[in-house]
Amino acid sequence: MNSLLVATEASPPSEGEPARRRVRWRRPPAWTLVVLCYLLAAIAITWRIWAAPHVNVPSAGNVAENDIYLNIWFMRYIAVAVAHGHLPALVTNTLNAPQGVNLMWNTSLLLPGVVLAPLTLTAGPVVSLAVLLTLGFAGSAIAMFAVLRNWGASLIAAGLGGAFYAFLPALVIAAEDHYHLEFAVFPPLIIDAVARLLTGRGRPVLVGLWLGLLLALQLFVAEELLVDTALVAVVLTLFLVLARPAAIILIMPRAAARRGVRILLGSAVAAAVALVLCGRALWIQFHGPLTEHGSPWHLGKYGNHIGTFVTAPNTVLIHNNFSVFLAVTFQHPIEVYGYLGWPLLVALIVLPIMFWRDVRIRVLGLTFFAIEWLSMGGHRQRLGRFNISANALAWHYLWHLPILSQVVPNRLSILADGLAAAVLAFSAEHVISALRRQQSWRSWRRITIVTVATAALAAIVIPVLPRAVPAAPVSAAPTGWHAVIRRLHLPYEASVLVLPFGGGLPMSWQALSRQPIALVGGYCIAPDPEGFATKCDNAPMENPPERTIELRSASLANLPNIRGPNYDTLALALIGWHPGAVVAAPSPEPGLVTYLIKLLGRPNASADGVVAWRLDPQWYRRAKARVAFSESQPPKPKHPPAHRASTPRPGRSPRAV
Repeated sequence: MNSLLVATEASPPSEGEPARRRVRWRRPPAWTLVVLCYLLAAIAITWRIWAAPHVNVPSAGNVAENDIYLNIWFMRYIAVAVAHGHLPALVTNTLNAPQGVNLMWNTSLLLPGVVLAPLTLTAGPVVSLAVLLTLGFAGSAIAMFAVLRNWGASLIAAGLGGAFYAFLPALVIAAEDHYHLEFAVFPPLIIDAVARLLTGRGRPVLVGLWLGLLLALQLFVAEELLVDTALVAVVLTLFLVLARPAAIILIMPRAAARRGVRILLGSAVAAAVALVLCGRALWIQFHGPLTEHGSPWHLGKYGNHIGTFVTAPNTVLIHNNFSVFLAVTFQHPIEVYGYLGWPLLVALIVLPIMFWRDVRIRVLGLTFFAIEWLSMGGHRQRLGRFNISANALAWHYLWHLPILSQVVPNRLSILADGLAAAVLAFSAEHVISALRRQQSWRSWRRITIVTVATAALAAIVIPVLPRAVPAAPVSAAPTGWHAVIRRLHLPYEASVLVLPFGGGLPMSWQALSRQPIALVGGYCIAPDPEGFATKCDNAPMENPPERTIELRSASLANLPNIRGPNYDTLALALIGWHPGAVVAAPSPEPGLVTYLIKLLGRPNASADGVVAWRLDPQWYRRAKARVAFSESQPPKPKHPPAHRASTPRPGRSPRAV
């Protein structure tokens, strides 16, 4: 039995016996424990979703938001494209038919969708999104940990910084509705590569190759977060230049010239790599079909209120009456990213002053406050009896610029949290170094440092401890949805109009049921006739008959005794949308189905309250002929009602009547 035990050194082999290998146990590197802790923390914060990963999705309340259904649809769309052996088309009319959508103008999650396509095909898009959410927390922490280690932070300090970046309220709030923002893995790596170019660390060509690859990867995850990262890199560069005065250029001009050449070389390589990988996608976005300008949101009204930084949201364990704060400041709960708490804010003011000689802390601290200043937006704010003028806010002068005019400034706080985490990590490194210099464990200085540092860390951590991401079940397709779509026998990717309009719900039904159909409308962004970005189910995207049918179908489905539009209005709307079928989903009131039966005739399929009509080319020819005949008829004269002489009431004069 002893021969089965592994020894550190084998005994000399006897004659004729094969030599035994020397086996040594190697302790895994310490960073693996940090990575394991990040993974466990990511699973812990998403446990509500993992309780039923094929059904549960993140939620800011009791129901899932339309953005979740949009991501479910795109994950399925991308997986189907990969299953057919090609990358997804960047312009498709399987959504918002017949016009279609441009994937580059929507949060389509192109890179995660392609990487997770095998999982989506086997387990479904909801499970893939649960994996993406968990990897977003763990991956963001690991990326920040690697960057901090690269810039001299110890294992403990870097581990602390990675945890702060990934689990501060900004990313937890993003996890409730925005997968593309919560997966903030690449921004720390991009800032690291830019800083390495500026400071001359590493070979410029290799750093440029790495930076170009990171830019391309981030573009296909979240283009807006890439713009935010570029803005942070510009501000960081400015403060880094100010931290190293121009004296070096005057004293050592040759060294400065060499540094400039290296920076330009690395930047050129990064730009070339990014253009090679993203050139076609960017060309389709800005010069291809369905290009757009502007934003469907009124971005001038966005921005973190100054009270956001100290008002605890519902995403932390210890929170205030946050709904009252939102009502007073007119903010949306899933767009409030700025909370840090008083202790952390005070620390971010004190620590850069204490360690001012450390260029890393000085530059990162100043950049943090500049980015949070930008995140406040460009509109006037009220603080008690005082008003903060828009002219005092930096974003007021930037948000009209190209590209920045489509950025939500609140989301800059995600990157500001990364800067805060780095300040804390490098400051913790100074504290750890001070402890190591104390030779005696019982010295009063060491005890004082440990006590103060522990108390400060507890005061900072407790207000920002996150709670688990809330979950809600995804709305399943109606019971008769599968049977009705199957009985219609539609061609591949035939468009279907679902009434009443449900925003992202029909998108989720199609994605989860794997029906190879296209959808009229949907929750997405597309250009209106003037090229301005707007929501797909919106007035600028629809002609008057289409808008009438959208609004009145919702009334017919939910309110009793409502009269529907006439046949010509319905026919003109259907001719504009040109669906292959019309499906009426179950609704509280039967008025919608009764109305459609009256005008479209007997349904072709029905099951469990879901009723559908197939519209073939013959139906469209008859509808066009009937509408043309109605338009050719002269309008009926409108006779005014006969005038009735009013009879004065008893006791009243005719004048009074």
